[in-house]
Amino acid sequence: MKSSRLVSILLLLQTRGRMTAAQLAEELEVSVRTVYRDVEALGAAGVPLYGDAGHAGGYRLLDGYRTRLTGLTTDEAEALFMAGVPGPAAELGLGAVLAAAQLKVRAALPVELRAHADRVSGRFHLDAPGWYAEAEETPYLSAVADAVWNNRVLNIVYRRWRAPTDVERRLEPYGLVLKAGRWYVVAGPGPGLGPRTFRVDQILELATSDEEFGRPDGFDLAAYWTAYQRDFHERLYREEAVVRLAPGVTHPRASAYGPEQSDGWTLARVPIESVDRALGEFLSMGADVEVLEPPELRERLARTVRELAAWYAG
Repeated sequence: MKSSRLVSILLLLQTRGRMTAAQLAEELEVSVRTVYRDVEALGAAGVPLYGDAGHAGGYRLLDGYRTRLTGLTTDEAEALFMAGVPGPAAELGLGAVLAAAQLKVRAALPVELRAHADRVSGRFHLDAPGWYAEAEETPYLSAVADAVWNNRVLNIVYRRWRAPTDVERRLEPYGLVLKAGRWYVVAGPGPGLGPRTFRVDQILELATSDEEFGRPDGFDLAAYWTAYQRDFHERLYREEAVVRLAPGVTHPRASAYGPEQSDGWTLARVPIESVDRALGEFLSMGADVEVLEPPELRERLARTVRELAAWYAG
């Protein structure tokens, strides 16, 4: 809606400062011509908005102008209070800050939106870790977070999975990521070298340096993490199994499902990490899956089942 878009333009200029019509159009996913019309509408409504021509030009608000208009819709107010995860905030030492911020936002909301926000808080609670994942000690999380915030170099002793296991590393921490209850720090080892990912719970020793570093131009933490996860899965599942799945049974990694066979089963290809890993995975599916390839995996499964049958028969 146009009214919502006008509020968005106003808030973007208020929070980011000068922006070009092209930047506003990209942010709002509209045409530049639409931005021109919206800017004219804001000016006609008395908003002190100015446009500067030239290479460094763009639209900006009069210095000192602030609006108290939040522009929050009902859905946005609900999402705002659903997004606050108290556990991770507390781990970062921000539990009290988050609570205070939510209290201030709640007090500033109109009565009807406040009721919706309270309804969400009372009906939804977000708990990221899985049921069977033990809580991992991350004693250096606060120090890492502080270094991320202040662009400070970290010198750490880090435990990795391959030998030598305990290594010294110099990190330029760009950001923290919480994935399934586990904290990761994305950091560069030095100028000109690409970012890497480290588990915070595997940091054995940490020393904060007074040395500051500059973040890489254009670094996008969310985009990096998306690409990292994609590459991780591609590296992890290098082999493939051909299986038959029982009627109504699916597999989260299966692809290229074949047509349903006469007995109701379907053919599928499933990426696997290794024969050893796949053995336990397919055994857990019991009689709902039949492995056809690779032959080594099929034979290992058959031998294991025979041994189990003999064990329980005896």
